Amino acid sequence: MEISEDIIYAYSLKNAIEHKGQVAINSVINSLFNHGLEKDKIKDIMPKVQKIIGKVNKLKIDERQREFEKLSQLIGKRPEREGLPELENASKGITTRFSPSPSGLMHIGHIATAMISSLYVKKYGGKFYFRMEDTNPENIYPPAYKMLKEEADWLFGNVKEFMIQSERIEIYYKYIEKFIEKNSVYVCTCNSEKFKLLIEQKKSCPCRISSEKNKLETKDRWGKMLDKKGFKEREAVLRFKSDLNNPNPAFRDFPLARINLTPHPLTKNKYRVWPLMNLSVAVDDIETKVTHVIRGKDHRDNAERQKMLYHALGLDKIFPHLYFVGRYNFTDMKISTTETRKDIENGKYSGWDDIRLPFLAALKRRGYQKEAFEKMVIERGLSEVDKKLSKKDFFDVLNQYNREIVKDISKKVNFKIVKKEKANSIIIKPDLKEIYIELEDNYKPKKDEIIYLPTLGYSKYQNTEKKNKKNLNIFWFLHE
Repeated sequence: MEISEDIIYAYSLKNAIEHKGQVAINSVINSLFNHGLEKDKIKDIMPKVQKIIGKVNKLKIDERQREFEKLSQLIGKRPEREGLPELENASKGITTRFSPSPSGLMHIGHIATAMISSLYVKKYGGKFYFRMEDTNPENIYPPAYKMLKEEADWLFGNVKEFMIQSERIEIYYKYIEKFIEKNSVYVCTCNSEKFKLLIEQKKSCPCRISSEKNKLETKDRWGKMLDKKGFKEREAVLRFKSDLNNPNPAFRDFPLARINLTPHPLTKNKYRVWPLMNLSVAVDDIETKVTHVIRGKDHRDNAERQKMLYHALGLDKIFPHLYFVGRYNFTDMKISTTETRKDIENGKYSGWDDIRLPFLAALKRRGYQKEAFEKMVIERGLSEVDKKLSKKDFFDVLNQYNREIVKDISKKVNFKIVKKEKANSIIIKPDLKEIYIELEDNYKPKKDEIIYLPTLGYSKYQNTEKKNKKNLNIFWFLHE
């Protein structure tokens, strides 16, 4: 079905008028579903939508209003979606999860993916699990265990249970034994290059052939993986027996567990065999009876692998409903937990709450409210389209949502800039540059009170009373 440019233009104008700023492309795309747009046609229509949005963004406010009045009847009977789109089989409640690695703290990418799961549990009722995937001992930031929990409590407020995978190793071992009994796995000791060549040719490796003949051999080899006197690191890996004729080589006999002798921050040297992601995720989903999974579309292949594990156990009927969302691709802002951690350790940033960082700790410190993130996530919905944007574009949208929330709970005060520190002054530090401002009428903010400073924006007060400077109040910029 062909969607006319006038309809796209009307929705773009409507969005620009409602939000008093740049058009949110995801909102326009979501609206077009009401006019017959199908998900597999999004890429085809995207150039046309982007061109029209570019035209709208150049219009002045009064021009947008006049243009919309001409076309409003085209969409008058087709209101935009309000709230999150419905999920399948969710009327009786859902069980879902968010599974970050404790390699660092949450950034805006995590927020965008995790918040939507939390909101759906609030919408339908049910359970929201927060699982820390820490089965890779090499890349763990120990303080993250506590800090991630604190962040999740503040951001979501409805986590049913916090789970740590390294505390569940024995459970994963029991499931491996189930797979062995069903002859669905084997222990491979082949050279990695030799194995890769065989898989590309859709041929079985000698280890798989041997295991087909004798299940006891797999049990024996698995025991040697667990035994300190058995296989050494990188000598053996547990593999899942999949269809070797699968068109995608990545799905053929993929690994489930490996030997890793790196001491774990929590369990030290207690375990030598560690489950890989697809095994631990599938087992945890089964154990917690997850019904719906919302994750980044880059995990689509992993979802297929996990589906194979469910099938091997005869659990196809309880495999979760899957939904995938696109990611933010920033043109001028790098988001990497591992790299940021290194920068903090090297002194480039003062900590995870350094106001220059796109991490939750920093955003919270700058005064962003969790409701602003909720609005941002609801606006985007379950779109699988990756969003390419600049840092400024992202924060323009987030600031807009935050303004709507903060304006009703903030106190508006007048101020004047002074050249040096006074008894009744505050310091604003945008990007670590100090500006002294003197409050009028001897106004003294209360701890954590949010104050609106005209022309500068909303800022959050932090209590920093010092000896002989009781009225010294520090604020951080939300935006200019």
